[in-house]
Amino acid sequence: MKKATEFRLEANPRIPEALARLEELANDLFYSWDHGVRSLFVRMDMRLWEKVEHNPKLFLRRVAQERLDEAAEDRAFLAEYRRVLSTYDAYLEAGPGPEVTDRLDPERDLVAYFCAEFGFHESFPIYSGGLGILAGDHCKAASDLALPFVAVGLLYQQGYFIQTIDAQGHQIARYRSHASDELPIVPVEHEGTLLKVSVPFPGRLVFARVWEARVGHIRLYLLDSHTVENSPEDQELTLQLYGGDESTRISQEMLLGIGGTRVLEALGLKPTVWHINEGHAAFQILERCRQAMETGLGFHGALEAVAAATLFTTHTPVPAGHDIFPRDLVEQALGAYLEEAGLDFGEVFALGAKNGGDSFNMTSLGLRGSRFHNGVSRIHGGVASQMEGGIWPQIPPEENPLGYITNGVHVPTFLAPEWASLFDIQAPTWKSELRNPDYWSFIEQIPDYHYWSVHKALKQQMTDYIVRRLKRQHKRNGTGHSVTERMTRQLLSAHTDTLVIGFARRFATYKRATLIFSDLERLEQILTNPERPVVLVFAGKAHPRDKPGQQLIKVIHDLSMHPALMGHLILLEDYDQAMARRLLAGVDVWLNTPEYPKEASGTSGEKAALNGALNLSVLDGWWGEGYDGKNGWGIVPRDTGLDPEFRNQEEARDLLDLLEFEVVPLYYEGASQGYSRAWVKRSKASMISITPRFNAQRMVMDYVTDYYEPAATQGARMVAESGKLAGALADWKARVRDAWPSVELNILGCIQARCVNDEAVELRVEAFLNGLSAGDVRVECLVSPECTGTHSDPGPGSFLLEMESESGGRTVFATRIPPPYPGLQTLRLRMYPYHEALTHPLEMGAMLWV
Repeated sequence: MKKATEFRLEANPRIPEALARLEELANDLFYSWDHGVRSLFVRMDMRLWEKVEHNPKLFLRRVAQERLDEAAEDRAFLAEYRRVLSTYDAYLEAGPGPEVTDRLDPERDLVAYFCAEFGFHESFPIYSGGLGILAGDHCKAASDLALPFVAVGLLYQQGYFIQTIDAQGHQIARYRSHASDELPIVPVEHEGTLLKVSVPFPGRLVFARVWEARVGHIRLYLLDSHTVENSPEDQELTLQLYGGDESTRISQEMLLGIGGTRVLEALGLKPTVWHINEGHAAFQILERCRQAMETGLGFHGALEAVAAATLFTTHTPVPAGHDIFPRDLVEQALGAYLEEAGLDFGEVFALGAKNGGDSFNMTSLGLRGSRFHNGVSRIHGGVASQMEGGIWPQIPPEENPLGYITNGVHVPTFLAPEWASLFDIQAPTWKSELRNPDYWSFIEQIPDYHYWSVHKALKQQMTDYIVRRLKRQHKRNGTGHSVTERMTRQLLSAHTDTLVIGFARRFATYKRATLIFSDLERLEQILTNPERPVVLVFAGKAHPRDKPGQQLIKVIHDLSMHPALMGHLILLEDYDQAMARRLLAGVDVWLNTPEYPKEASGTSGEKAALNGALNLSVLDGWWGEGYDGKNGWGIVPRDTGLDPEFRNQEEARDLLDLLEFEVVPLYYEGASQGYSRAWVKRSKASMISITPRFNAQRMVMDYVTDYYEPAATQGARMVAESGKLAGALADWKARVRDAWPSVELNILGCIQARCVNDEAVELRVEAFLNGLSAGDVRVECLVSPECTGTHSDPGPGSFLLEMESESGGRTVFATRIPPPYPGLQTLRLRMYPYHEALTHPLEMGAMLWV
């Protein structure tokens, strides 16, 4: 018998006039961090809210008319609705504070922030993991601070994959298309028509529609190739995030970098600062060079003008995180664009060639096309300086221009509403004190029992959530009812407040999700102690092409089904922001075991700490700065030169030692009184020490102070008078590059080996400058103390040598310095090119040592 054809019909309600602004709230990603906005939808129909996966725009299309009508007549609901609108309106009316306006002029300056993914909320699935969440938090904090700021990305029809884990522990990836009218976006119109931009591709133009997402004070523009002007193949360029092959990836990055820059130009927006967040967007450098060349600058002068206003942020020390394309693919993909732009392929390829190789590295392009660069933690800044040292080949990595700003998280997004309500009572102005560490001592005044009651309530919510997810997962997989009961029994035990440890993140091998299982027999004893039980909760996705990462998921799944561990080890599927908020707010301990130094920053532990969880982590990324001995536990990484297997064994032993002898005993100390006072003390110390130091407002203000303001100033200098200084600097650099291989530096005479404390030491060097002048270089002496006899290390001193004479192509530089330190000290002499227009004195990467 023929199966009946099914047709879908969606009956949309009419929103009552009294609730008309619900649509406005649903179209502003302000809802992604404001609990009050989301609560309006929950109050109308909680079951529908869950069914539409917390999507307010879709909710308003599917909610029953009677629910809306009831809400419009409900005095309590209307009062809450008006309160939320009052908060929203006040937020939008607030302008930037003096901390911003003292550094950036909202009438003149504009920061353009480019990223391949943005993670605002689970209802807007155009993100995969940490990079996207960080970008979303950056935008939210920029909105909170009312920065002059605009963001640019791609709109993926399917976004990242939805994960299921089958009965055998295999990850299944499936994709779901999202219609534009389900998302908090609107098409951009310009001069009465829908805005579209085009980018030259081999043998054709590829067009992109432009969408706008409202994010409080700021705007996010997204490009989408799914438009009728394109072939079916080109329409799918923006189908999936990190999908397809190398050709798809480079095409997406051309759309993002080149097309995104053209969007801002079409809208008449003129950024004074350009922030490239990871290498995916680095092709914007080429398009901006093309624009600058139209003003009369040559390519190298245009590059100086562009780079001076550009910040490049690198996010990972893992090689797989850096896009590298073969030369022939780059030549083929960019050929039509470069021809139209008047750019030479050889010059462009040289910007992306790493250490003279025959492949094109987008990180190298980002670094060479910018004058401001940073990693995302103190440790990562050092690692990145080493990794990317070839950009500045003669400069010691610790002195090259690559700095760092440690990532932070958006507190209103990830702080549970229960904590926010408690803070409102205890310290009503806490939201405006996020960058004031001294203020947060108010947490010490919260009574321990009250503090713990909030945590217990959040933990119960998390437990209920985990049980629901597990039951649904097991039912789909056909898992027996008895297995599900055993899996959830420990969480549901009414007799014990079980210690819960969470591990949730991307399943990449360097994150070592299975490190804790290195000594399974010992771990089993720790977890299953009937007097002090422990539950481990794991969640996360592995990239569909990452087979080793998927194998980690299977290993954990198989262990979770082992009779001895069942109920003490839980694996949840389809980790997203909704699940993250539940786990981060409810666990007692947040576990992180990356292979040092491959965790660039990591921010999940910061989110957990906001909610009172204690971090148990390898001292890598942000935790290398955040751990103070009293706010969690740190695993000291072994030397990276050791055998990896030995390192894993030793660090796993440390982890189990901490669990067995410190973490578990502390949690259950005084459990007969209801909770451990010592645990609460450490939990408070975590919240106090981490919240004001590792939040996104602090992070963004660090960017404003350290990078955005200097980049706006330097960029303006370079483009003044039709780019006169940029052109002059480019010519000077070319002259220096030609001369430098034959430049020489030698000591004249000998340097005294001993002196009296009040005697000056004379230093003289002779330089052959190969046509350069004395003003083109700096000669300096670095003095480092070996033992000063004081308790603090003063660090090295630096003394400039001045030109003494010039004759026969030889230039003598000399100085007399008093010994800056007592006792033994080391003197080192060096020379490097210098021009007053340089952004960083060592940006040319050239240096000679005697």
